[in-house]
Amino acid sequence: MEVVEFGELTEHQRSALEGDEVDPFDAAGVTLRFRGKERHVALSDNGVLIATAGLTTATVVVREESFGVVGLGGVFVRADRRGQGLGRRVVEEALARAATIGPVFVVLFCHDDRAGLYERLGFSEIGSPVEVEQPDGFVPAEQMVMWRALESGAIWPDGAVTLHGLPF
Repeated sequence: MEVVEFGELTEHQRSALEGDEVDPFDAAGVTLRFRGKERHVALSDNGVLIATAGLTTATVVVREESFGVVGLGGVFVRADRRGQGLGRRVVEEALARAATIGPVFVVLFCHDDRAGLYERLGFSEIGSPVEVEQPDGFVPAEQMVMWRALESGAIWPDGAVTLHGLPF
């Protein structure tokens, strides 16, 4: 198995990963629009992508302070390879690359039932309200929003969060 990096996920790559799953991200009921990720880290087995995680950069505002974050999203493991620890491995690889991008925090949006994986990787829930930009304005985030420091000693500030741009 090897780690590969590339830009945007193509439709062909997405289709090969998702297979015939009807709702591969369990997105039924989530009404938010999400942004594409410009950078991907993936696990490949004999040239076949089996797990992927996307990275992007974004700007957030907390208590009138604006700062950049690395957004982690689109974490996915092929159905036939789940339960092998590949989700954790691809996120760890993505976090290693996120640390080289510049911002001191990485942020993600996830379903509550997946928070345990991210907590084990050092993420914490943002306890304050989070608003995200959508085509018609700003709306409350529908999913759990979590953060992790990419530099030792960095602490997420208290206060309501506004994400400029679509969530990831």
